[in-house]
Amino acid sequence: MLTVNFDRLKLKKGHMVLDLGCGFGRHAFEVLRRGAQVVACDMALPELQEVRATYAAMGEMGELDASAPAFTSLGDATRLPFNDASFDRVIASEVLEHIHNDEEALKELFRVLKPNGILAVTVPAYLPEKICWALSDQYHAPAEVGGHVRIYRKRELETKIHDAGMEPVDYHRAHALHSPYWWLKCAVGPKNNENRFVKAYLRFLTWDIVKQPIVTRFAEKILQPVLGKSTIIYAQKAASA
Repeated sequence: MLTVNFDRLKLKKGHMVLDLGCGFGRHAFEVLRRGAQVVACDMALPELQEVRATYAAMGEMGELDASAPAFTSLGDATRLPFNDASFDRVIASEVLEHIHNDEEALKELFRVLKPNGILAVTVPAYLPEKICWALSDQYHAPAEVGGHVRIYRKRELETKIHDAGMEPVDYHRAHALHSPYWWLKCAVGPKNNENRFVKAYLRFLTWDIVKQPIVTRFAEKILQPVLGKSTIIYAQKAASA
């Protein structure tokens, strides 16, 4: 399930991409499928090990372009272990809301992005996230160690991106059908995965992701502006930067 729209990212074959806070690599794998090169970067070693295992499996199944190398790297978003202007594209999906010094992280993303490069940042959208925080203190920091430390308004994030040296150029929302799932989780306890309603909604989401029926695609499109769980902003670094 992708959050970033790769057409809006304007990804091209041969690009070098940083997937910051890659998790288990969902965006990194799509980068590779499109013939670009990727560095999946995270602070969690077990997740990077899973990413490497999936790289190997994709290679064995012939899903990877031999000209599109895949790498992993341990890294802190506020002190990235990469040279200046290393990447044509940078993805930071559901990362900044976890970082106390998000402005420093954005400066680092600016530093490693090439001139004319494009950054895609995704964060939880304001209203769905606000409801989650209201329903449960266990959903976010400080009760949840490593959890979300802030709720972004779109304008606030755009301003921080601009102040870091990049110009916001595009925007959309994603995953409207996921917002009620997280509200339900927060209402019964974020870690209560055995609740029958939580399990039923998860089965529905899994079915929707696998089958992608027209009716739910249409519902998501209609609900996205209000209920979209994620806000996605695309920004470009100036050619002269």
